[in-house]
Formats: sequence, structure tokens, C-alpha cells
Amino acid sequence: MIKHTIKPDIFINLLKFTEYQRYLQNPSLLSKEVGSQLNKSGLIVVIDEIQRAPHLLNEVHSILQDHPQVQFILTGSSARKLRKGGVNLLGGRAITTHLYPLTYHETLSNFDLDDTLRFGSLPTIYLEKNTATKIKLLKAYVNTYLKEEIQQEAMTRNVPAFSLFLELAGFENGHIINFSALSKKIGVHYATVKEYFQILEDTLLGFYLYPYKKSVRKKIVAHPKFYFFDTGIVSCLQKRLYEPITPATPPYGLSFEHWLILETQRMLHYHDVEATLSFFRTTDDIEVDLILEIRGQTWAIEIKSSAEPNPSSFKGLKNFLNDHKVDRVLCVCQTPRKYLVDRIEFLPWQEYLNELTVPF
Repeated sequence: MIKHTIKPDIFINLLKFTEYQRYLQNPSLLSKEVGSQLNKSGLIVVIDEIQRAPHLLNEVHSILQDHPQVQFILTGSSARKLRKGGVNLLGGRAITTHLYPLTYHETLSNFDLDDTLRFGSLPTIYLEKNTATKIKLLKAYVNTYLKEEIQQEAMTRNVPAFSLFLELAGFENGHIINFSALSKKIGVHYATVKEYFQILEDTLLGFYLYPYKKSVRKKIVAHPKFYFFDTGIVSCLQKRLYEPITPATPPYGLSFEHWLILETQRMLHYHDVEATLSFFRTTDDIEVDLILEIRGQTWAIEIKSSAEPNPSSFKGLKNFLNDHKVDRVLCVCQTPRKYLVDRIEFLPWQEYLNELTVPF
């Protein structure tokens, strides 16, 4: 994408062994190569997979100090090696952003909800038309990248334990994590399970959704939920790729909730909207899927995959309303048009996603 849209003057791909070796042996080569093109205005330098050679960040820092007009774009698939290595993180000079799988708004012309819930929206997989090929690509991604590359990030000798953890983590997706129960199932220490989840977060494969902390009258659960960054990855880890995803079934509802939370996160990030996402759940199992604090407002959101959710099932929303100041109470679902029942706005998911980026 960078090559085709920005057309950088220097593009360094550290996945190439020869490139990697050159800069590993002589990092100062970067300064010399940039120096030879300083006569160009708007010089752009791209270093791909920067986490493979974090020592180059010292050279980048030095170049930026002497030649602030040079623009660097540093890309990578893991922040872990940079954070853990005590390397130069270009304090105050670097802007961090994320590139997610394809969003609904990027695929408007051919968006297929059921296909996205089942296979996700990683570009290569989403654009593939053949179902059998989609399945092969997803399995290859999970088995090769997740189970081998990420395992190396774990730097663990207990390969079977990490492999089992990945499979179990797929089934934990969107649920409150019971670290103790997982540690018993896998046969590793509680702290090791937490470290495994941290690895997934550091390698951008998922994120925590934390419980809402502003409740004063209720006893709130303490543990977070964890969501993988793509619905197709979860389908693969749960070994559901060969099964069509059927509306009005629990897997469909969970996948729809997962996808909508992912889309919420992506939209807010891409449009630079400051917001806090959390969930509400008490120790006696009263729950609201998503609490969105956005532009000074609080939205309590239930996510339902049906077109006509039953208002009587919103015990969690009504309970939350009794004890908290809420600006909007939403049920985001597949209704074709919005309507209002007992202060609850039933909103088409398309309209909800459009509203996220529109100022009040």
C-alpha cells in the first residue's frame, strides 16, 4: 500500500535476508544512503519490519536531528521487541498508527456480513472469491504465523503449552478471562498465561476490553475480556471454518458482537476520535456488552444479531440505567430502520457505524 500510494524514495525491506544482514553489520549505511539523496525535497524513507533491526532507530534519530525535513515511515507487525529491548523509541518524534483488516466502509460496494463473520476481513482472504481457498489461506495464516512466528516471540521452550493456549484463547474470545482456569487446563503458571495474552496484544493480534470502573453501587467483575483482531482468526482457532455461519445461533451472535466491537475500535482510531470502550458486568451476571464514552457522553450499548430483538431481554441495560448517568441507550442490531422502545434506541448497525465519526 505504501509503495503504491506514497512512492517512497528509499524502501528497505528487512524481511529480505541480504537487506537485514547489510544493516545488521553496518547500521551507518542508512545515514550514508539518506545523505546521498538529501538534495531531493520531501525525501521519504520507508523501513519495513523495523522490529527486526531495532538498532537502526538510533540512526533514524540521528538523521532526524540533523535533517528534520526527511520523513521516515517505520512499519512492523510487532511492538514487543521494541518495547522489551530498551531501544530508542524516538520520543516525541514518532506518531504511532495502526492498519487494521478491511472495514465495512472500505468494502461498501461488495460487503457481505455473513462472509465477514465467518472468514474475517484480512485483505487477501476477503478478496478471495473461492471458499476453499479462503479456508486454506486462513489455516496457513494461523498455523504458520500464529503458531510459529508468535511462538518465537514467546521465547518459550514449552511449545505444546503455547500451542494449546492459542486454541483455548480462541474459545475465550469475547468472554471474561479466567486466568486461573486457563493455567490449570494448559498446565502452566497463572503468570505465564497472562504473559501469553500480553504477547498476543504486543504483536497486534488482539486487545483487552476492560470492565467499566465507574459503578459505585454494584460489585463489578475484575477481569477483562480479550478480543482477537479478526473474526476469521477466531473461526479458525475454533475449527469452525468448514461450517457456514447460521443466523439465530449462538456462534453467529458472538461473531456479530465481536465484529461490531472491532469495527467500533477501527472507526474511532482511523478518524482520531477520542473514546473509551469498556463492558459492564456485575458479580451476579448483569451485563451490558459495550459502554462507549465518547465526546463527553456515555452510551450503553447492547449488540444483537437479530432484526427484532426482544426488549424484555435487556435486563442489563435497564439495570445500568438505574444506577448511572447515560446519554444514549442503544441496541445495535440488524433492524432495517431505527425505532424507540422505553428509551432504548434500536439502531441499524450501519447507522451506528456512521454515527461514530460524526460530531454531535
